[in-house]
Amino acid sequence: MAALTNPLLQLRALGQSVWLDFIRRALLEDGTLARLIAEDGLAGLTSNPAIFHQAIAEHGDYDEAVAALARDGADAVTIYETLAMADVCAAADALAPVHAHSGGRDGYVSLEVSPHLAHDADATVAEALRLWRHVGRPNLMIKVPATPAGLIAVRRLIAAGVSVNVTLLFSVARYCEVAEAYLSGLEVRAAAGQALDRVASVASFFLSRIDTQVDHKLDALATPDARALRGRAAIASARLAHQAYLGLIASPRWQALAERGARSQRLLWASTGTKDAAYRDVYYVEPLIGCDTITTLPPHTLDAFRDHGRAAARLEDDLAEAHALPGRLAALGIELEETALGLEAEGIAKFIEPYDRLISHLAQSTKGP
Repeated sequence: MAALTNPLLQLRALGQSVWLDFIRRALLEDGTLARLIAEDGLAGLTSNPAIFHQAIAEHGDYDEAVAALARDGADAVTIYETLAMADVCAAADALAPVHAHSGGRDGYVSLEVSPHLAHDADATVAEALRLWRHVGRPNLMIKVPATPAGLIAVRRLIAAGVSVNVTLLFSVARYCEVAEAYLSGLEVRAAAGQALDRVASVASFFLSRIDTQVDHKLDALATPDARALRGRAAIASARLAHQAYLGLIASPRWQALAERGARSQRLLWASTGTKDAAYRDVYYVEPLIGCDTITTLPPHTLDAFRDHGRAAARLEDDLAEAHALPGRLAALGIELEETALGLEAEGIAKFIEPYDRLISHLAQSTKGP
């Protein structure tokens, strides 16, 4: 598809990077990832425990590797980490030219710490450092959830020079805390006389899950005012987070770090797959197109946007409505910050469950016939 007619390449022209929210060995080995990079301008890749469960437990791509590791006496967690890190290393190598060409702005692959560590800052830091050193690629990002403990870990990891994808963000307030953790980590690093130009971070703001939760509450009210607000909470929240980002990068505090080579922590739109059939399949892509942001798409959403997406810069549209929406929802008894806390807990549980199922699946594989 020609560059001028491929909507995915048009996103790149508008300053938005496209990352893929998926990993599987076949993707790496059959040329699909290379094709996505070359033809669609794909600039990064993310993974999580649910994605790895789907890849490893539901396909035969890994059976021989699992059997070989089991014969060597590896336990289930070791098998999982070996398989996951092999895939991450291969993806990082495929994206290395993107990383180099973008000056370290893009070309990243994300690997998540165990979801069981979401409330333990010390254990998160220890595991993140271990994974970072083991993978040994400059275009790796370690995914850390934006829990209170996770924010402590983010600050320490950034100070240590580890690039971090801060995940499971559901509110503007928590985004501001994530930005503070990043800035303070950079400041610790700067005070120690260490370079800032090789440390990168993104803040992953989850979208469709917000609307799923808020729409459920609106549907229960079953009033015209409630129905009129369906499907608006996530996009409004994302736009307000972006306004906070713009204010941050204009601040003297940030400018002092930028002068020392620091890279801004871009917002990354996550959970972009549509969960409500009432919404278009690119519902969480089109309204949030804007410069210096990232959209991370599952395969079906990437295919849909390539096919019929409309690429236009809309991230700063309807800001008055976005500012008014939290108050309008509160008037109906729906508090976005309270909703976000519930979504954070739910999000961690949704990663723990497939992680544990995968480990159980691999444990069974080590037992033999």
